Amino acid sequence: MIEWITVLSLLVFGLALVVAEIIFVPGTTLVGVLGFAFLILGVGLSFRYFGSEVGWITVGSTSVASGAILYYAFSANVWGKFSLKTSNNGKVNEGELDELKVGTEGQTLSTLRPVGKAELNNKIFEVKTQGEYIDSGTRIRVIKILSNQIFVEPIN
Repeated sequence: MIEWITVLSLLVFGLALVVAEIIFVPGTTLVGVLGFAFLILGVGLSFRYFGSEVGWITVGSTSVASGAILYYAFSANVWGKFSLKTSNNGKVNEGELDELKVGTEGQTLSTLRPVGKAELNNKIFEVKTQGEYIDSGTRIRVIKILSNQIFVEPIN
């Protein structure tokens, strides 16, 4: 009895891993390889424990079960229940740059290395320098606004 439990659990676990590889984690190959290894081990043990007749029946039933599970998984759109259906189209500082002009002054809230946070017109923005580092608490001036990026320089 324990032989049947061993063989069936290896086959079921192998099929589950192969389906998981194809539907949930495609491209990792490790999960799929482990699934095939469990399938081969289960079929091999069925040959060893029960002889060639039961072994070949196990090969056939495992093949049919694999095909049926994969067909159902793709035709019933099972994977669609787990896939992301929305997208985030937001951008940093989107729509908030209208009130900023070149020459606007403010203060850094974090160290700019070269990107960090700064307060401009009583609002917090992500700003960028042109390569230099600016310490936190330094007075800055907007020198350029380009494609939702705010470039600043320190005020001496």
